[in-house]
Amino acid sequence: MTEFSGKTYWLVGASEGLGEALAHKLSIEGASLILSARNRERLEEVATALPGRARVVTIDVSDEDSVRNAAQEVGEVDGLVYLAGVYWPMPATEWNTEHGIKMADINFTGAFRVLGQVVPKMVERDHGHIVLTGSLSGFRGLPGAVGYAPSKAGVMALAQSMRADLWRTGVRVQLANPGFIKTRLTDKNDFRMPFLMSPEQAAAEMMTLMRDESAFDRHFPAAFSWVFRLSRFLPNWAYYRLFA
Repeated sequence: MTEFSGKTYWLVGASEGLGEALAHKLSIEGASLILSARNRERLEEVATALPGRARVVTIDVSDEDSVRNAAQEVGEVDGLVYLAGVYWPMPATEWNTEHGIKMADINFTGAFRVLGQVVPKMVERDHGHIVLTGSLSGFRGLPGAVGYAPSKAGVMALAQSMRADLWRTGVRVQLANPGFIKTRLTDKNDFRMPFLMSPEQAAAEMMTLMRDESAFDRHFPAAFSWVFRLSRFLPNWAYYRLFA
């Protein structure tokens, strides 16, 4: 079981929602935290409310220079949790290129930029813990999600590939795949969201994953996740009749 006391974790996307809730749980367990997002004022509020040590480093994950500068300021860390994400509902019948590109750039390419600053150093030290945040929506294409679902599917495939390369090393890679979480992002949805979780509930699930050194991924809520996981085995004609 992973012990967090005395370790330094960099949380990218920590200004609200799941990131903020996870920061509180890690802080309670004794981790020293570096909190990153674009909004310094909001990050300072989060840091002040934590029981343990935390410092703020602003970052814009869509900007290579910002990511590089932030990584230099952060320095060596024991763990990285990538939680940054944006979302707009977007069916293919109401195409919005700007929103689609932003979702790809923040959710997936942003993770790649940050990892590029962190992974080589962890590999060199043969020590580190990386947690990426995918989504249940990434298992198979969903209606109204032509921007978000592919960006999260990319994160999931990225984590799987990293796990394949690093699982015999001292760098541990994990993947969290949550369902609906009550945040300003899901407030954009105008449909019923089954098994809607609070950020605190979702953060508790992530902590369970992060503590388990033998686990690679965790899909939650568990019962809801089986709808998406089993959908991969449906033939196309059945899948699209049920989900489209």
